[in-house]
Amino acid sequence: MSEKAVVIYSGGMDSFTVLNQAIAEGYQVYPLSFNYGQRHLKELDFAKAVCDELSVNHKVVDISAINTLLAGSSLTDDIEIPEGHYEEDSMKSTVVPNRNMILLSLAVGYAVSIGAKKVFYGAHSGDHAIYPDCRPEFVEKMKAVCAIADYQPVDIETPFLNNSKIEILAHGLKMGLDYAKSWTCYNGREKACGQCGACQERLEAFEQNGLTDPLAYES
Repeated sequence: MSEKAVVIYSGGMDSFTVLNQAIAEGYQVYPLSFNYGQRHLKELDFAKAVCDELSVNHKVVDISAINTLLAGSSLTDDIEIPEGHYEEDSMKSTVVPNRNMILLSLAVGYAVSIGAKKVFYGAHSGDHAIYPDCRPEFVEKMKAVCAIADYQPVDIETPFLNNSKIEILAHGLKMGLDYAKSWTCYNGREKACGQCGACQERLEAFEQNGLTDPLAYES
């Protein structure tokens, strides 16, 4: 039987690629999605649809109660989502305090409980400037902690840590992935807004790969 691996799966482009990469590498995947009170809950519908199609054991965990403790993020609070590129300082309002440490801790606990030795998540180089918990130094520290946090060590895998979204998309396209099955926009409306940092980075990735994004946009 193939080795088990937990994949933190948001339903976005990066985690969609990571999920399929883990499958391609022969892992028996256990995708894990979180409702942390994000306004773009629509991404979880995309995650469910993909996992149903793949017939994999998908769990969605409601941890939205953490927002009674965490505040100040435009992804979870009544704060307007900023428009513009990730390079702009305003995008820091989309940081959810300590989000990835929380998600990774839960995913590692799940991995231990099912006998999985790895947890995959989709941090990439485009996140480093804005999201502290996507930086290589954070990943290295988490790997060290998760190796000793339980009697069963769990390794944190970030296959695209040093790749841009442009490169991640190119990799996924070579795998034959359909990115119409992923959701990126921070506004969870019927169509993607095209203006937030997440949309702009996604659109840039498609443009740089000479393609048109299959998702519908408001503008």
